[in-house]
Amino acid sequence: MAFELVDRYLLGEAVSKPDVVAAILAERSTQPAAAPFYRAFEAVGARAADESFIALRLVLAGKAAEDGAVRRLRALTSIARAGRAGDRAGLALVLKRDRALLEDLPAASIDVPEERERLIAAASAAYREALA
Repeated sequence: MAFELVDRYLLGEAVSKPDVVAAILAERSTQPAAAPFYRAFEAVGARAADESFIALRLVLAGKAAEDGAVRRLRALTSIARAGRAGDRAGLALVLKRDRALLEDLPAASIDVPEERERLIAAASAAYREALA
């Protein structure tokens, strides 16, 4: 499956969204719950919202793509992406906006590089654990 590429994209690594969509469509699961996602990716391609990648990942991991789970994973990936991009303002915004969803992450000063890296690593690990 294209999980690795999807995860790398969502966690802020240098992967293009069109490549992710192409990989998803090339390596389709036979799970009936995934079919609507594939139709949507065919229809909108790279214009698909990142939440659709997250919801598909949940479905393919055998989990419900409920709003709370999608929001939590979106918050975790937003931390990883903003942190890896060096976007301190974006990181601060996510930490403020999604505070309740991120309570289990270590407290960190985003202005201290080591603490910021620890936060990014913790968010990435929590994302992977939620899909295990």
